[in-house]
Amino acid sequence: MAIATVNPATGETLKTFEPLTDTELESKLDRADRAFGVYRLTSLAERAAWLRAAADIVETQSDRFARIITLEMGKPISQAIAEVKKCALVCRYYADRGSEFLADRPIDTDAKTSYVRYQAIGPVLAVMPWNFPFWQVFRFAAPAFMVGNVGLLKHASNVPQCAIAIEEIFQEAGFPTGTFQTLLVGSDKVEKIVSDDRVKAATLTGSEAAGSSLAAIAGKYIKKTVLELGGSDPYIVLPSADLDKAAATAVTARTLNSGQSCIAAKRFILADAIADEFQSRFVEKLQGLKMGDPTQEDTDIGPLATPGIRDELHSLVRQCISKGATALIGGELPDGPGNFYPPTAIADIPPGTPADSEEFFGPVALLFRVPNLEAAITLANRVPLGLGASVWTQVEAEADRAINRLESGSVFVNGMVKSDPRLPFGGVKKSGYGRELGIQGIHEFANVKTIWVGE
Repeated sequence: MAIATVNPATGETLKTFEPLTDTELESKLDRADRAFGVYRLTSLAERAAWLRAAADIVETQSDRFARIITLEMGKPISQAIAEVKKCALVCRYYADRGSEFLADRPIDTDAKTSYVRYQAIGPVLAVMPWNFPFWQVFRFAAPAFMVGNVGLLKHASNVPQCAIAIEEIFQEAGFPTGTFQTLLVGSDKVEKIVSDDRVKAATLTGSEAAGSSLAAIAGKYIKKTVLELGGSDPYIVLPSADLDKAAATAVTARTLNSGQSCIAAKRFILADAIADEFQSRFVEKLQGLKMGDPTQEDTDIGPLATPGIRDELHSLVRQCISKGATALIGGELPDGPGNFYPPTAIADIPPGTPADSEEFFGPVALLFRVPNLEAAITLANRVPLGLGASVWTQVEAEADRAINRLESGSVFVNGMVKSDPRLPFGGVKKSGYGRELGIQGIHEFANVKTIWVGE
């Protein structure tokens, strides 16, 4: 894929970028190495001040940055503004809590003194996706900066202006030169970067294939990785649920970012007793969504990021329908320019369709019916992915059983799955490993050093 800004609402190529030459890439890797030698010696107070300055910049210029996001990947503008403002939250969170998270941890042993100290490891490569082009980068960068690491960003090739803008934010915030650099390169350069001795670790948010490739490369060179990959999150609704709230939240959980989210609710697993009522309310709310120009503030559904993503999604939908599933709404390609795909709900899905194992990355809801919680958990765990899960019930015993039995990195009870700087975020099974955010996120790329001092 060329490194270019292509407006997904019109298909127009607006700007192209030349990838870095090998000589230019070498220069940036050398700059990162030298920057780490300086930055690792800065104080926690200095790092916190720079993070707060970055937060101020993204907040005061949120409209400008949001328009870049909307232009490059089609996110409705109101959601793009919310994404940018969330980046300020994660910067301030680690600025406020970093000293606490990185403080020495005393441990009683046979030593005079023994403790754990958290130290930076060096330049870390972040391979980031297009769907949350600011938030995914900031949630990596904020804890990485606080611990004393420096960042190298290989962003998705369809959001180069987002990548450039993020580097400029950190420069303007006052971070030492080279602390964060955008690398305008294709995926073919990732192995060269990871294999370089100056790069100490890598993190990736993206597809299972991309994660597997990065992990194999990093494993060859004995380097730490954190992977946040795909999801096919279950949304379980049981008879005691507040149906009004469950149905309203379900629409947001499925269609946020036009459905292009790893932690979007994708499989709606409904108890027979409430399935008809939930389905009716859910479809009615989907019908009320506005699809169109993502620069308009009242738009709910924008275009998908690329034609290929739309084609793949539509193929999965048609495969389900061809095997006997029913489209309650949507399921047809609209006329006109752009990568638009309508809100879609599919029910009566038989076994043997892509719904059994594939991630539907777009505004398509898969509806299933089950007799009870036990069947819901079995169905939820049937897929190879395990990022998040949502369960709706007012019965504490049911909630506890779901929390303990669902195979996922998070379980939200009576709420939609979302990332929060205060909570660790990540998955199990083929949704990846490691954690971002929370105290766990700041320790992922730290040298957890044991100190033992005798008499």
